[in-house]
Amino acid sequence: MIRHRLHLSVLGVVALALAVLAGCGGNNGGSTSTSGGGGTTNANVSGSVSVMAVWTGDEQKSFRAVIDAFNQQYPNVNVRYTSAGDNLPTVLSTAVQGGNPPDVAAIAQPGLIQEFQAKGALRPLEYARGAVEANYPSDFVQLGTIDGKLYSFVYKGANKSTVWNNVEAFRNAGVEAPATWDDLLAAARTLKASGVDAYSIGGADGWTLTDLFENVYLRQAGPDKYDQLSRLQIPWTDPSVRTALRTMAQVFSDRSNIVGGTSGALQTDFPKSVENVFVNPAKGAMVIEGDFVPGVVAGQTKLRAGTGYDEFPFPAVGGSSANVVVGGGDSIVAFRDNPAVEAFVSFLASPEGAKAWAQRGGFSSPNRGVTSSDYPDELTARIATAISGADTFRFDMSDLAPAAFGGTPGQGEWKILQDFLANPSDVNGTAEALQKSAQKAYASQRG
Repeated sequence: MIRHRLHLSVLGVVALALAVLAGCGGNNGGSTSTSGGGGTTNANVSGSVSVMAVWTGDEQKSFRAVIDAFNQQYPNVNVRYTSAGDNLPTVLSTAVQGGNPPDVAAIAQPGLIQEFQAKGALRPLEYARGAVEANYPSDFVQLGTIDGKLYSFVYKGANKSTVWNNVEAFRNAGVEAPATWDDLLAAARTLKASGVDAYSIGGADGWTLTDLFENVYLRQAGPDKYDQLSRLQIPWTDPSVRTALRTMAQVFSDRSNIVGGTSGALQTDFPKSVENVFVNPAKGAMVIEGDFVPGVVAGQTKLRAGTGYDEFPFPAVGGSSANVVVGGGDSIVAFRDNPAVEAFVSFLASPEGAKAWAQRGGFSSPNRGVTSSDYPDELTARIATAISGADTFRFDMSDLAPAAFGGTPGQGEWKILQDFLANPSDVNGTAEALQKSAQKAYASQRG
């Protein structure tokens, strides 16, 4: 899930929650796709499936195309889709509490999935385990497994280990895509000498800073430490955290090489940080963020992929592998279990279920059955297949954490890393503040 979606109003959330409670379990409400045709080998499976996710606009249209592809195989299953936008956690929690959630949902927060599973609200997806294990890297199978059973799988992924650059700025400076962190710092100095600031940082949105930390930390500390920190099994004052903060500070301390300097970065939101790079002449040469970057300015920029802007993988740090990906994604879960639900969930776990969206663009799949040729262009394919082909994949750590620590503006990790951007010399104070905030949030979550 991308964190900068439009939020529904409070009244809209309440109304949507009531609609879910009234209609998810029956045949009323929602949008319907009943397109038939194609094979009829599964015509004996019938019924209805209600689905809820965050997807709106073009994403909703693409998911309708997925439903149409499913109905080619299962013409007698009626799939009804409802979008809850970014308020999906609230709407779903209300529906679960009321005893009538949708049959299937796509959830971006693994912590929320674990919460629903602990309450006994989710049904295991063991019937889809064979397809998931055959099509997904082991890191993804592990992510969706709770107490030895499969409860979810990432359907729509996001590669957050990407760096986007202005082609003209790089060409004028005579620099190429850096493969290592040291190369990145050297390229930044050369870019500055050529007359353009290297870094465009959306510091007004604290989540962008958590993504930078996670990419550095996973590469520098390794996946085992990453897992331990994400569960607070080691403290945020651990030496590995301090080392990662010092590495981040190498960018934050290069104040004159950040668009607008430190104060400017702290007032720059994520969309503006992208705009600074996706224009000629560039205000900034690079923006370090996920595969969703181009979509932010798709209707505004005149630059084109490959010739105007390009992407390179987040560089290796120290002796780490370059083939490491931090990402996010919308995971499929089921609140009910019947033949129609099993058919739809199994379809989404199959290569065909992912290809139906991949070919339309705006989609990255961890499913290894989706190949480069299934994506609409070379750049999209390169970024998307990096997820399924990664040596190591880890889910966004801040999305794994309690929201009070990892997902709330003005507090927790977001605010503390904003303070660190303002004062990158305070490594010890930052680590201690992170630990204090994390302890409080995790203690509250555990009751």
